[in-house]
Amino acid sequence: MEARGEQPVELQLFIDTHRAALESSGVPPLYWESLHHKLAQEVFDAGEVFGIIQAEDDEVDEDAEQKKMTLNPGSPLVYKVIITKEDGLQASDPNSIFLIDHAWTYRMDQARQQLWEVPGLLHRMANLTGVDFHGEVPDDDVIDDVMAAMSRFSHTYQLSQGSAEEQVPIWYVMDEFGSQIQHSDEPTFRTAPFFYGPGQIAFNLLWPLRDLDHGDEVTWDHAHGEQNPLIRKCKLLPWEPADLKEVNANISEPSDAYYRTVFADNKEVLPLPIEAPVYQKDKIFKVYTEFKQVLENLTSPRFVFTENEKEADILYLYNHFKDYRGEDNHWICKPWNLARGLDTHISNNLNCIIRQRESTPKVVCKYIENPVLFEREDVEGLVKFDIRYIVLLRSVQPLQLYAYNVFWLRFSNKPFSLDHLDDYQKHFTVMNYVDDSRLKQVHYDEFIPMFEKQYPKYPWKKIEEEIHRTFVELFQVATAKPAPFGICNYPSSRAIYAIDLMLKWDTDSDGKPIMQPQVLEVNFNPDCARACKYHPNFFNDVFHVLALDEVAGCPVTRLSEC
Repeated sequence: MEARGEQPVELQLFIDTHRAALESSGVPPLYWESLHHKLAQEVFDAGEVFGIIQAEDDEVDEDAEQKKMTLNPGSPLVYKVIITKEDGLQASDPNSIFLIDHAWTYRMDQARQQLWEVPGLLHRMANLTGVDFHGEVPDDDVIDDVMAAMSRFSHTYQLSQGSAEEQVPIWYVMDEFGSQIQHSDEPTFRTAPFFYGPGQIAFNLLWPLRDLDHGDEVTWDHAHGEQNPLIRKCKLLPWEPADLKEVNANISEPSDAYYRTVFADNKEVLPLPIEAPVYQKDKIFKVYTEFKQVLENLTSPRFVFTENEKEADILYLYNHFKDYRGEDNHWICKPWNLARGLDTHISNNLNCIIRQRESTPKVVCKYIENPVLFEREDVEGLVKFDIRYIVLLRSVQPLQLYAYNVFWLRFSNKPFSLDHLDDYQKHFTVMNYVDDSRLKQVHYDEFIPMFEKQYPKYPWKKIEEEIHRTFVELFQVATAKPAPFGICNYPSSRAIYAIDLMLKWDTDSDGKPIMQPQVLEVNFNPDCARACKYHPNFFNDVFHVLALDEVAGCPVTRLSEC
């Protein structure tokens, strides 16, 4: 290996700091010392080895390119990267690893604003993606075209540390050199994103998989590591259009064996059968919890707190307690493990939806394209809104379910329309975590007359009865099978859920327009800050219903008798 005179301690520190990233990316140790030198000295020497050329007509698959043009309005010109070094490139050379700069780094919810505001960014991205744009002033249609094309040029990584906001996946576009490296099922190179700690900057690393001669093409596999042929074909759709009409699109419920496997992997322990304990009516219950909201808001004299988990009568925990003691084509992609709308995206672009799986596991759901809207006096136009109900599950067998009578409203800040799907304030309603956004506050008892004034044919009492029926059906299904296939029946367990829903327009059997509740998501043990702020007795009510089975005087409706 070529000596560079660098201090061994500096190299060792680099390796110690970045070893996990290098190994997980598959970077051979042969290249680590050279990589350290190039990063520390900012050596970009790819131009000494590679060149970009326009592909000849006989090298282009015309059918594939025509399909790409249908999805991407960019230029039909196709480029490729080749080895221009006269004596080729040897994979055994320790210096055969190269840095690729990132032309643009962004988070999806900020992309449109950056294209509007960052000088020169739209021109550069239009040129890089082949979108025709020669104007001086940013244009909404051009930005739409660039963003649609980005699904073929963007890649992603995620930081493992920091706040939830900081861990939202980061997307990036490689520079003009890296972005012209084409896909191949038999690639000649590997590339991987790499975050260099001392410089606090990300690059892509590029290294050869075999020796290459002058004129050989540089390629990499966009679906590296995927062995399932169908999933691989789907992952490659942004670059290699394919006919998937023969694929069965029906979604069936996983077999019992699947749930047993998940159950075993989670090392879940089902409780032993017990009889529900009987307590004296005047018993003071000891509560153990780590929740600040409970500590600050549970003030009923029937409950006292204890810091000793073993002596507690009631455990209020976040994690599952295991030891027992129309053919619209808009879709919403939600991460499986984040809240507050973080890393949630709406798209009607199949390529964009496919690429979402590269950042974090996502649940893809049908986006409600015909929601019931609400007229805000401070916004010119009708906006989306959703409703959060708190539901208390006291018993599984028999099903004892209660809804807190107070519900919470959340509103979008911009009029709804099925465009600019990346515009958070048009398509989302959670504004209390968004900087510099208006937070529309409407109390539930103020909302009801406002709603009935806007929709006089739809009395809220009838709407809420339908909402309650929806909750009952949801929990009937969730408790229909024993654990691990459904919610476990255990007499000493209770649960609190937040159910977010919207109303959408539908028709009944006679073709009459109706408002249909649509459950968006169910959150176990939700954030109850607003409930505590505006209803100081909230946790008193919750504990009286769940722990004492005392409903009188509590603002709840029993649902299991609906």
